[in-house]
Amino acid sequence: MILINRDDPARGDVHQLLSEHLADMFATSPADSVHALDPSALSGPSITFWTARENGELLGCGALKELTSGQDEIKHGEIKSMRTTEAARGRGVATLMLNHILDDARSRDFGRISLETGTQEYFAPARRLYERHGFAECPPFADYALDPNSVFMELRL
Repeated sequence: MILINRDDPARGDVHQLLSEHLADMFATSPADSVHALDPSALSGPSITFWTARENGELLGCGALKELTSGQDEIKHGEIKSMRTTEAARGRGVATLMLNHILDDARSRDFGRISLETGTQEYFAPARRLYERHGFAECPPFADYALDPNSVFMELRL
């Protein structure tokens, strides 16, 4: 059974997965278009970080970053660092993680969830995953700017 729990981005196997994620981002996109966070940034107080494991084996990770407090506007969050291990690809881990993040966001009264992903073919499976779950393209949000290497998407909860 696959279990999703809060975890530490600095934990050895997680740190390795995040390092692979960052390396792939820099290999695929120009450096100024890479918005992935390193493990120390993912440990920040505005971020909730989870891993998916089966019998203790790391299968993937994902995070939710709170962008607004919700006091003056709709509570807004951003999905960060969605990644599945090579061995776990095609097993539905990304869908499980995405549903977990969205369920958590709903339970915390978020009204909108956004994300940034790449425009390159490498990111096509991610874009399809988000579209299947109701995300639609939107303008840049938070501190992002228009970028030909970025696609911005959102889901109203």
